Amino acid sequence: MKIQKIEPFVITHKLDTPFYFSQWQYDTRKICIVKITLDDGTYGWGEGYGPAAVIKSGIDFFTPFLLGKSALEHEILWQEMYRRSMDYARSGAFQAAISAIDVALWDIKGKLLNQPVSVLLGGIKNPIIEPYATGLYFTRNENLEELLVNEALLYKSQGFKATKMKVGLGIQQDLKYIAAIRKAIGPDMRLMIDSNHAYSYKEAIELARKAEKYDISWFEEPVSPEDYDGYRRLRENTTIPIAGGECEYLKFGFKRLFDNDCVDIAQPDICATGGLTEAKRITNLAQAYNKDVVPHTWGTWIAISAAIHLVANLDKNPGRMYNDLPTMELDRTENALRDEVTLHNVKLENGHLEVPRTPGLGVDVDMDKLEYYLDKEIHKDGAVKIRS
Repeated sequence: MKIQKIEPFVITHKLDTPFYFSQWQYDTRKICIVKITLDDGTYGWGEGYGPAAVIKSGIDFFTPFLLGKSALEHEILWQEMYRRSMDYARSGAFQAAISAIDVALWDIKGKLLNQPVSVLLGGIKNPIIEPYATGLYFTRNENLEELLVNEALLYKSQGFKATKMKVGLGIQQDLKYIAAIRKAIGPDMRLMIDSNHAYSYKEAIELARKAEKYDISWFEEPVSPEDYDGYRRLRENTTIPIAGGECEYLKFGFKRLFDNDCVDIAQPDICATGGLTEAKRITNLAQAYNKDVVPHTWGTWIAISAAIHLVANLDKNPGRMYNDLPTMELDRTENALRDEVTLHNVKLENGHLEVPRTPGLGVDVDMDKLEYYLDKEIHKDGAVKIRS
């Protein structure tokens, strides 16, 4: 059960329809995934969230310290990586590299022990999850409002009970789209808004107060992740719950977020904040501060599956005889890397997701598709590496 090989792959796909949000435009998907293989042939897959080429470099950096080590002792390996990078990478892409490796190790552990990752985390406390549809990004179209409304109605027709839309184009423009979407989907579908830290406190409180009448379930990343005071003041002065944390790293980052009473809902990204090992610690910390956890998820079915297993294991906050179903993010935007490269057995029916019971994460990779979408600039000898 010793680690024999660690192989990071950067895969990329140019989108048919570019889209944008408050910060920049997406015209290409680029993701770093990693395969870890043991001396007995057992392998696992992980994924990092962030700049893919940099994450690959981080994985390459950590690899020599992990080869030959026991894959089952994931906390020892996590601590080794953390200490090796602590002096210069306490947040950012190196933590995403740690995350990718850690997720792959959990996948391996599940396969070796013939158990789903959620059981190894402590048990499947939530066998059914009610994910929300992430989409409603902006596109360069004159009829953008109509397109957003139709997209929201599509999610409703697919059985989703909640959807999240982007804001951050300016307060009046945001309110126009919020009003149109709320009118279209009606009062029985939850609606969340996400500005991707587009606003100052003054702007965010104005938008929040004017949006309260539209029954917004949460306002995500309303201000800069550096503005803890702005987060706290906003939370104190609006009835809309405040969500954030995808830009935080490790339990220490979330402790700052909680100590400053910034959020009602913590959103760690498992593939950036330290992997499942650290995400489990963050959920325990959140419980001590009486905060809900809804992980941020953006990538392939490797990342999505990691989130499913974490949410399956979450405790109720605080818990009662009849609880609402937990939720998680399910990206619905164009992503061939998610839909073609990664294979999964997750069942999504009528807006409900059943936690898989297969060993590990329950995902695999189509190696032919991986080779097809491999970033040829980064992997000049990619075909050889994949087949080695």
